[in-house]
Amino acid sequence: MCDLIEENKVVKQELGTTLREALRKEFLNFIIYLAGADGNISTYEEDFINNLLDSRLKQDMLKELLRTRELTEFKFGAKIPLPLKYFVLADAGKKVDKDPYKNKKARKVVDVYSEIGQAYIAGNENAGEKEIDVLTKYCVMLDDYLKEYGLLRPDKRATEFTKEEKKPEETMQELLDELNSLTGLKGVKEDLNALINLMKVQKLREENGMKQTGVNKHMVFMGNPGTGKTTVARLLSGIYKSIGVVSKGHLVEVDRAGLVSGYVGQTAGKVVDVVEEALGGILFIDEAYTLTNNKGQGDFGQEAVDTLLKAMEDHRDDLIVIVAGYTEPMEEFLDSNPGLRSRFNKIITFEDYTADEEVEILKSMCTRMEYKLSADALKEAKRFFTERVAAHLESYANARDVRNYLEKAVSNQASRIVGEKNVNKEMLETLEEADLKGITLG
Repeated sequence: MCDLIEENKVVKQELGTTLREALRKEFLNFIIYLAGADGNISTYEEDFINNLLDSRLKQDMLKELLRTRELTEFKFGAKIPLPLKYFVLADAGKKVDKDPYKNKKARKVVDVYSEIGQAYIAGNENAGEKEIDVLTKYCVMLDDYLKEYGLLRPDKRATEFTKEEKKPEETMQELLDELNSLTGLKGVKEDLNALINLMKVQKLREENGMKQTGVNKHMVFMGNPGTGKTTVARLLSGIYKSIGVVSKGHLVEVDRAGLVSGYVGQTAGKVVDVVEEALGGILFIDEAYTLTNNKGQGDFGQEAVDTLLKAMEDHRDDLIVIVAGYTEPMEEFLDSNPGLRSRFNKIITFEDYTADEEVEILKSMCTRMEYKLSADALKEAKRFFTERVAAHLESYANARDVRNYLEKAVSNQASRIVGEKNVNKEMLETLEEADLKGITLG
């Protein structure tokens, strides 16, 4: 790939060497940066680096490079490697004619960074959460850089599938790209990428006959409605199947009504049925706090919780449970039973979207529905969501507000053009300012 980019004159003279050598140097810097996360370079790390790059660098030299090249989180860890910029330039600008890599060269380079990091951590018995966190943040930074240039995921048009056809299963990389391409949710992505990397490494260690660290896979998703909790859970179920953490990778979504019965003795059976349906995937319990916030006589929510905790223990190797809901009620839910806080000790917080993120979500929804906003309509949308977010209304529902807003705009557009003569494609797909003006949400 390096030779191909150079042959097409994408690289400028500032590299001072060949692109191949510059990239090799960056890979060396990266693995020293990762190895030095604990402030030291071990014998294992020396061997790993030399085997990877076919070099003969000693520990003292590696420590010196760690110091002199300033391979720290705030220097190296926050800077996009220059060779990658040329790969991005080649792909985003389509600089390579008849590209055998189909403008996915930058994606392949980022994948190599991830694979190097995972291989290093998998074979290092002393590697822990610090190294995984460093790897995750670096790879998320590279992914975000690709996203800026539209290179994170290949553009796809919606594909129609007949009853006889089966939608192909998404690969782990496609699911990861979809997760990382979601608007906003920076903290969520970092937390989940770290967790996913940990799961990958544990699987690699298992395959190599090495000891594994016990990882609690159950989670709490805290946040307001419309912040993407269900979407993220669905993606996570597929990713976990690809890694081998669960066997099927499906998502079963329920709320209190799906677990609790109004009659004595029926709740436990209802929970068992739901758990059996979710085996091999993720059980997602929305508004889980409603199971424990009514402790009056005749309420069987606590029975549902007790049955669920037992089922989680019985099926701990092939069931992941995610409980979700508003932040404060979910804290009360976790405190309501001693077994809950210990089993759900991984909390992922979903922040509300900003006005700019709401507009980005609106544009994405328009694209999926084959609509587009005129310049004036875009200005009106920015004004609307800026005011709505600033108002801090109790009814604010994040992406659900965006969906409702778009539905009303589409309805207004239909009413506007239905009586027009000679309606063309441009008119059908364009939402004008008039279609957005006057829209109100509850």
